[in-house]
Amino acid sequence: MASVVLFPADLSAPVVVPLDRRVVRLGAAPDNDVTLAGGGAEAHHAHIVYDNGAFTIGVTDNTALVFVNGKKKKSQKLADGDLIQLGDHVLRFVFYDHGLKPKAPSVDSDVDTGRFNALHRFAMRLMSSWDLDEILTSLLDELIALTGADKAFLLLTLDGRARVHLGKNVEATTMATAEDAISDSIVHAVLESGEPLIVADALSHEDFKTSKSVMNLKLCSVMCVPLVARATTLGLFYLGNDNAVNHFGPELLEVVKVFASHAALILDTAIARRELVKNIKGLEEELEDRRFGELIGACDAMRDVYKKISRIATTDISVLIEGETGTGKELVARAIHQRSNRAKAPFVVINCGAIPENLLESELFGHVRGAFTGAVATTQGKFQAANGGTLFLDEIGEMPLPLQVKILRAIQEKTVVRVGDTRAETVDIRFVAATNKHLLDEVKAGRFREDLYYRLNVITLNLPALRERGEDIILIGRYFLNRYGKEISGRNCSLSTEAIRAMKRWRWPGNIRELENRVKKAVVFSDTGVITPDDMDLGEEALEPILPLTEAREVWQRDYINHVLALNDGNRTQTARDLDVDPRTIFRHLEKEREGA
Repeated sequence: MASVVLFPADLSAPVVVPLDRRVVRLGAAPDNDVTLAGGGAEAHHAHIVYDNGAFTIGVTDNTALVFVNGKKKKSQKLADGDLIQLGDHVLRFVFYDHGLKPKAPSVDSDVDTGRFNALHRFAMRLMSSWDLDEILTSLLDELIALTGADKAFLLLTLDGRARVHLGKNVEATTMATAEDAISDSIVHAVLESGEPLIVADALSHEDFKTSKSVMNLKLCSVMCVPLVARATTLGLFYLGNDNAVNHFGPELLEVVKVFASHAALILDTAIARRELVKNIKGLEEELEDRRFGELIGACDAMRDVYKKISRIATTDISVLIEGETGTGKELVARAIHQRSNRAKAPFVVINCGAIPENLLESELFGHVRGAFTGAVATTQGKFQAANGGTLFLDEIGEMPLPLQVKILRAIQEKTVVRVGDTRAETVDIRFVAATNKHLLDEVKAGRFREDLYYRLNVITLNLPALRERGEDIILIGRYFLNRYGKEISGRNCSLSTEAIRAMKRWRWPGNIRELENRVKKAVVFSDTGVITPDDMDLGEEALEPILPLTEAREVWQRDYINHVLALNDGNRTQTARDLDVDPRTIFRHLEKEREGA
């Protein structure tokens, strides 16, 4: 029968609890199946559920914390030997019946209790610190106390060679010559076999008695245990005794192996955490190299934008910024202002598409008291507020034609007249306008004044869509992830390989604004902090399919012919001449288009 061995927080004798029902409840309240007195346990902390031949532990209180083998879990399927921590209580899950039964106190049971108490103390230290060396040093101290070893070492093999990382002697002082105090032969044998080894008397052992390191050190008893995680040997425990009377035995080896499994878990987690921190630092440095103020990106199109901003910022030339919604037009306008001679003066924004037409003139130029119903006081407009600085006219393409005349006059004469007033006010303003429309097409369609277009369009900055910016998509995504991971979930988050691939395939119709919102959502719903395509709603069904090369070539050719036809107003002969193809090719193309329709 499966069971859990409870090591109470007060370090009293362990208790064997059989898992003889489908649900076993654990907590501080007396109505639980297993009562956890004190030790920080919640009233109804967790439960162990049996279903389909497996046992699963899960929290029953959202504020409760459950650690399985040192890792925080909301729910976890249990395996034989798993160590569970609820508050300060430690439980060991036993799937198979190992003959664990309460016994009368004896010398052996006192020894076992001491060993499990040592494991319990180490588990407490494990949960209370992120400092790897502090945790492992305390572990070596526990091993020395538990085994009676004269010296204990932790060796790491992260670079392919076993090197002493920590060394302790019985007086618990750090050893200065640790590398000289171990047997290379014994360490090599354990690394080769991957199995723990006890050498009861090294000087008389058939395999090691001729080893120079054994003879020079005059070793008596040695225990060497590998630290294995994910089928990789991360390091070794090396315990040594110079006393011929105190030899290590098989029972002690089993205990040390338990400690070794915990140490391997700690090392594996610490290495992963170190790599994550290193990656985050590298990404932050990369981000600094690839940002221009608040703008982020290093694609050729953005580098061209940065170059133009640097050139025009110190002038008073009017700038028109064109780009799809969400491409960062306001950030570009701010970058121009911040690098200009007007940086200390106001940067004023007005969204021409968000203000009702009947209020837009008042918003821009201000009004005097009594100018219209509700005008209870004389108020300045955006033009007066931006005096000496920069006025950013966002969505200028949405401005009604009658108001365009007044804007043009204000730009030309550098004066404005408040609504309801006759007196002109002089203003000194640098104008930056932005639109998600192609203004020249709006001019041709009669929806935008040509004279105002040329007054604003001294310099045009075209911002590329996010889908055209290549690796910038991932760079910006990681920037948002680093920002909102800490802000929303309080942890560092990362993108999975699958998420990166999905982000590159998505078309991003909402551009950077859409990317920011998808990252925010992913941070909220991610369970692990490693963002997947599903966390960003970018599952395979949502992405554009990757076409075979032949089919992709046909799609591109069809779209390109249609594009040239549009440039030639549908003239087939001219299109064939431009594309250097037989006119019959264009006719066949159009026939296919009609059939497809």
